[in-house]
Amino acid sequence: MTEIPTSMRAAVLDAPGPPEALQIREVPVPVPEPGQVLIEVEAFGLNRSELHTRLGLADGVTFPRVLGIEATGVVVDCPGGELAPGTQVAALMGGMGRTFDGGYAEYTCVPVRQTVPFTSDLDWATLGAVPEMLQTSYGSLTVGLDAQPGQSILIRGGTSSVGMATAVLARRLDMTVLSTTRNPDRVDVLREIGVQYPLVDNGDIASQVRSVIPAGVDAALELVGTPTLPDTLRATRVHGVVCFTGMLSNQWTVRDFYPIEYLPRGVRLTAYGGDASDLPPGVLQEFLDDVAAGQASVPIHRTYQLDEIAEAHADMEAGRATGKLVVLP
Repeated sequence: MTEIPTSMRAAVLDAPGPPEALQIREVPVPVPEPGQVLIEVEAFGLNRSELHTRLGLADGVTFPRVLGIEATGVVVDCPGGELAPGTQVAALMGGMGRTFDGGYAEYTCVPVRQTVPFTSDLDWATLGAVPEMLQTSYGSLTVGLDAQPGQSILIRGGTSSVGMATAVLARRLDMTVLSTTRNPDRVDVLREIGVQYPLVDNGDIASQVRSVIPAGVDAALELVGTPTLPDTLRATRVHGVVCFTGMLSNQWTVRDFYPIEYLPRGVRLTAYGGDASDLPPGVLQEFLDDVAAGQASVPIHRTYQLDEIAEAHADMEAGRATGKLVVLP
């Protein structure tokens, strides 16, 4: 067994602030208790919820805190014996990076129930991009939308990492995919991942959707947030479903919500916020195997070193990414 060091490098946030508030420090390596697992972090993806935490918008966070709601790596210690040392795992959600220290570090200690084991020879950058992105996409499609093969789907916020992953999964279901971007230069990016109808978001997507599908789409995934939600609802057919999953706009709530006026007649609105249990190991393994076989793609915008965490957060906050941002500790 590899000897576990007593200290590690981690990105620590002492209080809400700008990207530079994330400070690289030497901190003790956490010691797992029964029911927990210590993971040597090989890669972790960045997520908008971590931006919300850094800005002081997340509830229940105590400081100082190591952020990061996901991490991918190798088990080095598991006192309860649930996972053997050397096992490849993804860790995600369950309070990571909020109520206890998360993945922005060389090691992270999480409850075993928050891990999903897998086996893959893919590079760590690719593996690090997948867990939260896939869990959110898969959960939104299955729990949030109950999407069925052959249906049509609108993805609002299509060049985000979750939007791109959802398009990949939807095409595997033989769905007709309409996906939005505010940047005309990113239309080809959407086409490359299989989107049949890339739409440039001018604020009125509903009319564009209905020029393609007059009755409206069967399903719609809202990733931008409450500012675009009414228009997304108008793009959806009677008895169609809109799932509110993302808040790229950082606007979470609807003021003075009057359902009869707000919701188009017969359109259903759901929401999705997931956990590790929503990503079955078989789903993760199948997706990784498909990526390895060239049958699915992982949209990665850029990789960073841990020392570049402030730059990575600045890029995320400015919306410069088309796909996932990944850090390799």
